[in-house]
Amino acid sequence: MKKLIILILIVGFGNTMYGQTYNDFGTDSTKTSEPFKPSKTQFMIRGYGHTGLNTLSNDEGTESSYVGSAFAPIFLFKHSDRLIFEAELEFVLEGNELEVGLEYANVMYVLNKNMNVRAGRFLLPFGTFMERLHPSWINRFSTTPLGYGHDGIAPSSGIGVELRGAFDLGGPKLNYSVYSTNGPRLKDGSEEPEEAGMLLFQNYEDNNNSKAFGGRIGLLPFADSSTEIGFSTYSTNKAGSRDSNYENVGAFLYALDFSFVKQIPAIAGFVDVKGQYNNSDIDDATYIEIEDDVEEEYTFDNKSNSFYAQLSYRPTMASSDFLKKLELVGRYSNFNAPEGAEWEEQSDQYAFGLNYWLTWRSVIKVAYQTTESAGGHDGGGTTDGFFVHWAIGF
Repeated sequence: MKKLIILILIVGFGNTMYGQTYNDFGTDSTKTSEPFKPSKTQFMIRGYGHTGLNTLSNDEGTESSYVGSAFAPIFLFKHSDRLIFEAELEFVLEGNELEVGLEYANVMYVLNKNMNVRAGRFLLPFGTFMERLHPSWINRFSTTPLGYGHDGIAPSSGIGVELRGAFDLGGPKLNYSVYSTNGPRLKDGSEEPEEAGMLLFQNYEDNNNSKAFGGRIGLLPFADSSTEIGFSTYSTNKAGSRDSNYENVGAFLYALDFSFVKQIPAIAGFVDVKGQYNNSDIDDATYIEIEDDVEEEYTFDNKSNSFYAQLSYRPTMASSDFLKKLELVGRYSNFNAPEGAEWEEQSDQYAFGLNYWLTWRSVIKVAYQTTESAGGHDGGGTTDGFFVHWAIGF
């Protein structure tokens, strides 16, 4: 059973044979990936979910609510040892309504031990957070860093085709991905003037004939696979709608990511370091804002960036079984949206947490988070949050 779930992580969350195995939760350690072994199982259902209590405070007051949050079943069907179908649904309670979404659904074919091809809707390997780390039982916090999700600048998924794989370099390892998707959609302000100049990545149907192209290359320079360094790109020549004034507005994004996971006897435990820098450069364009029924044109230098760094420590070599299951975690993130845009924003966020692992795939997370913002849709200010969540993978 445990090997089946590790296969889910490799296929469902996009890790390659020579990528890092973030946690072998059965032993609270990492280990080198085992050679692929054919499975007799044809169909599997796995997934994850979480629930908890959120308390948010700012200048306008305090809000506290239990949240049903999310349930995400993952479906895998193995037609053969080479042909696999995977899909993930998301059921989220948001604003007293149930939202149902398709996170991804694609078919993957194993060409050889170094190369796979897949087509459909898939998580984009733009850095590692959205592809590998965002599920609630893998993410060490109940929230995402700044720059991800709605109003974020990091693409999460797309519809298209991807070629990916990995190579063993005789100690060091290399993994890679190249892909083409329908690409993002430029918000021109006609429907949401306050978001003019943003990219919408949830583009199910292409709004023009130009496709987006991207890729990531990851290097694990040490034989123990404790360290991974990655570089990603994502670009399109046209993000605007066909035959509009914004059709030829292009965009280029890149990301740098870093990961270090290792048990260190000197400190009697595991250290897990994660980080990612995202940069977005969208061609300048002229937008229209309406004030007092008067149209005014404006433009701005449409460049954005975000960054996060995270450190966690787990005393896996402690003599106490209780202490072995504790995990201390801290994270810093920031987000900078372009000056002059309606969505101009500069934000910094600090988060500190204490996790307790009930089992290798079930965790209780307690965290405090403070965000200081200037600009943005809510006008800025300081928001403090306290979160108690229970996440489980199954």
